[in-house]
Amino acid sequence: MGNNTVLSCPLKSNITLVTWKISPRVGGHCTLGYRADTNQTDRTNCSDSMNWKSRPDLDPALEIQQVGVAQEGNYTCELVTTEGSFHKTYHLTVLVPPRLRLFCDAQGSPVCEAAAGKPAAHVSWALGSNSSLQEEVHDSGTVTVLNRLTACGTNGSNTTCLVFHPTGNWSESTDC
Repeated sequence: MGNNTVLSCPLKSNITLVTWKISPRVGGHCTLGYRADTNQTDRTNCSDSMNWKSRPDLDPALEIQQVGVAQEGNYTCELVTTEGSFHKTYHLTVLVPPRLRLFCDAQGSPVCEAAAGKPAAHVSWALGSNSSLQEEVHDSGTVTVLNRLTACGTNGSNTTCLVFHPTGNWSESTDC
């Protein structure tokens, strides 16, 4: 999320034609094309954030700038050379790190929130106590996970929330 990424295409000599066919999760299909005989590139319905990494005659790789959830989807490079046709397909999945928040509710119970992560974070407590878990799925595909400690046998001492996610793991403590 937010980084640039490069998708490579089979690197072959004697390129005749290169086409990137892009089917993002959000929005319509787009294509980037290159014809060697006329040394021309063409783009149809592609955002400015998607372009050739360099010159397609030297390297047919696709660069996506500032990757976001909207760029998730299928990316296929089709390459035609004098030796035949080649293709490579990617399924791009974007990971979004959750925002961690630990607070005490009106009843004095610790609440741990991992907001807007993709995929959903796993939220738990360091001490095995009773807790209630809620998940809210957002239109963007991100998920907020809320874990409320309902029975805390650690009165007067710190309680530690643990958050596990493919983008990293976090822990925070509070004393409600």
